[in-house]
This record gives sequence, structure tokens and C-alpha cells, in this order.
Amino acid sequence: MNLKKAYLIVFLVLLIDQLSKIYIKTHFSLDEEFAITNWCKILFVENEGMAWGVKLPGIYGKLALTSFRIFAVVGIGYWLWMSVKEKSSNLLIFAISLIMAGAFGNIIDSIFYGEIFDHSIGQIATMFSDKPYGTWFNGKVVDMFYFPIWQGNLPSWLPIWGGKYFTFFNAIFNVADVAISTGVGILIVFNKKVFNK
Repeated sequence: MNLKKAYLIVFLVLLIDQLSKIYIKTHFSLDEEFAITNWCKILFVENEGMAWGVKLPGIYGKLALTSFRIFAVVGIGYWLWMSVKEKSSNLLIFAISLIMAGAFGNIIDSIFYGEIFDHSIGQIATMFSDKPYGTWFNGKVVDMFYFPIWQGNLPSWLPIWGGKYFTFFNAIFNVADVAISTGVGILIVFNKKVFNK
């Protein structure tokens, strides 16, 4: 696969990711939910930190996280370029392209959304608002896909969690997260084929 095709994959995933986030941000208020089925929902949440909302402590935690993400994307971009140059397997190049697109998609939210949108609490956000909810590099990542496949109380005989209310699968995520997870999954499952050299 050549670099042009790899960049096309990155661009298409990034486009779908950003269009879906902008649509959710401009059509849903925070925590608004649309149920497609009982286990397949659109639920608008904003993530200030890493996966599952984990935050870095301190006033510069968000800035540190965004800066790390930028360095990571630069590193992934170099890995992609080197993989194409070395004529690595198409599957490897495809996986790296997905990971790069996903990482870049969440960086866009972190860098720009705080300055582009006003808040979504109890209202639908306005794009290019005069009263943004944050500043540059302090935006929140928009998440929306929610698949609570099973919800209920676990049997009391289970150790630790027995009798407690449990939701499987409780993560809320976006297109960028799917791209990253798919890319990493390809690298793990097909590692012999991907790293055939």
C-alpha cells in the first residue's frame, strides 16, 4: 500500500469521526440519550481525560495529556511513513492508518472544541460560539456510542461483585476510539502476518 492510500484511510476515518461528533454536539444536550434498541443507544457524554474518563491530576493535567497525544500522533505518523517506505504488509499499514486517524480525531476535540463550542449542559451547543466553554488545548472529547448489552444484579454467590448491579458493556465511545481499537486488534490478532519481516 502506498502513502497516498494510507492517508486516504486516515482522512476518511477522520471525516466520519468529526462529522459524527459535530452532529451529536449540535443536536444533543449533554447526557441526552436516543435508544435504537435496549442494548444499542446514542448517549452524548463528554470525556475530559483518557479512556473511561480517567483524568490527569492538576491544573495542567489536560494540557499534558493533549501534548502527549500530539507527540504520539507524530510518532505514529513516522511509523506509518517508515512502514510504507519499507514496503511492510498492507495489513500493518492499514492498522497504523486506523490508529493514527483515531488518535488524531480525539486530538482535534482536545485542541479545538473548547474554543469552538459553547457548553452542552441543558442545551444544544452552538458551533463558533461567542462564549466558548473552554480554551485551546482544553476541549472535551465527544463520545456517543453506548452498548449496555446486559444490565442487572449479579448472582449473590459470586465473590466480590455478588449481588451488585452490573452493566456489561458500559463503555461509551466514538468513531476515533473504534478506529484505534480496531487497529490495535489487527496488530494483536494478526501479529505474525502483520510483522512478517
